[in-house]
Amino acid sequence: MVELTGQSLTIEQVKRICYEFEHVTISRESLMKVEKSRKAVEKIVADKRTIYGINTGFGKFSDVIIADDDVNDLQLNLIRSHACGVGEPFPEVVSRAMVLLRLNALLKGFSGIRPVIVESLLTLLNSRIHPVIPQQGSLGASGDLAPLSHLALVLLGEGKVHYKGDIFPTTQIFEIEGIQPVVLQAKEGLALINGTQAMTAMGVVNWIEASELAFQCEIIASLTLEGLEGIIDAFHPAIHEARGYPQQMAVAKRMRDLLTGSKMITRQGEKRVQDAYSLRCIPQVHGASWQALDYVKEKLEIEMNAATDNPLIFEDGNVVVSGGNFHGQPIAIAMDFMKIAVAELASISERRIERLVNPQLNDLPPFLSAQPGLQSGAMIMQYVAASLVSENKTLAHPASVDSIPSSANQEDHVSMGTIGSRHAYQIIQNVRRVLAIECICALQAVEFRGTQKMAPATKAFYQEARTVCPSITEDRVFAEDIERVTEWLKKNNLVWTANFEPSVKFN
Repeated sequence: MVELTGQSLTIEQVKRICYEFEHVTISRESLMKVEKSRKAVEKIVADKRTIYGINTGFGKFSDVIIADDDVNDLQLNLIRSHACGVGEPFPEVVSRAMVLLRLNALLKGFSGIRPVIVESLLTLLNSRIHPVIPQQGSLGASGDLAPLSHLALVLLGEGKVHYKGDIFPTTQIFEIEGIQPVVLQAKEGLALINGTQAMTAMGVVNWIEASELAFQCEIIASLTLEGLEGIIDAFHPAIHEARGYPQQMAVAKRMRDLLTGSKMITRQGEKRVQDAYSLRCIPQVHGASWQALDYVKEKLEIEMNAATDNPLIFEDGNVVVSGGNFHGQPIAIAMDFMKIAVAELASISERRIERLVNPQLNDLPPFLSAQPGLQSGAMIMQYVAASLVSENKTLAHPASVDSIPSSANQEDHVSMGTIGSRHAYQIIQNVRRVLAIECICALQAVEFRGTQKMAPATKAFYQEARTVCPSITEDRVFAEDIERVTEWLKKNNLVWTANFEPSVKFN
């Protein structure tokens, strides 16, 4: 059970809630803050004070005063008009994360919503009812308006939801679960949609997948090192301590641990003096990606616990300030940084694939073919990896450097952070497929060398991987192998964690 406070949510907790469906509760102290903030809004309405988003229009309409009798309709109209996202829905796990992060932000007590709103969000989480939210349509300021409007629609009993593996109208599922739709009151619609929870939820899922993928890069690279009889000296601790990057040192240590006991690896001078960069510089390149991932994690965990709507209510309603915490620039830049970091893992992996299949660069059978010439073996798998790496170069173009004014130039600089987070997710999926191809080729290479000479850790990986991808004894439809290994790696993401040890069981 995870208790939400609005202050202390971690990525590890998000992982348990969103992937393992751990139940969530709300701290009593946070609920009291919500109640106090709501009383402040009710007093503002009663005192007929003019406050943005409570009794005014939105964006360019901020100077339009709304009559008392229309305040509730203002919020309903806001949600319906802004729910105009397009394209494929976000993955269901991202939708679940979005509900969680919006709930956590509202619990900070600066948004002026009623307790019934946070309790409704909590019900969605614990009932595993997840809004269907289109991916496209957010500028990343004023927050993720379109995606979060689709989330808010569900609280009203409108829109569609993911439920038990299928998509249904919200009304149908609310009836099954006995859930009552909410009727929005002053400030509540704006509080639900002004924020960065779409890009941040996508970002958290990205980070979980990318960090676990980065560990998988290391064990697959270890397998490749054995297949190519790589030189272990390049991972000597003194080299990496001399440079001083903690992440680089950590990668080198894990590689040494994984290769402990291997009779396939060589020492400098035995077969060659130096390996190519794609082997020799694994700690430097992978380590740099880890540096970026560490930066991204720090920004995400701040944003997950941030108040990002507008206006915010302080000092019992005596101070109500319109600001710009909804602007997604911190996450936009973090997502762009992540895109580059993860894309590089595939870039260096593809170069290792080339070394595994190119007969001019190794002493293995050409293209790892069972019958070179008659059978092409892994030749075109390298093409596929090169294509995915090239596609990543396009996707890695920073989204955050773009801005298009909106709302009649009132909102004249936006972050495009949600675009960045979506592209990061696409890159991660491409990287996993490139790694699957390296894995298939490395499995074949160590088999040619003799698996009895493998390190215990890589041997355990090899044996489990062979249950997913059989030896290449003749040409076959390798697309099926790539997809099977890709899915296997993705399922094992929740097993290979930051506490990875060489003795881990690969299952």
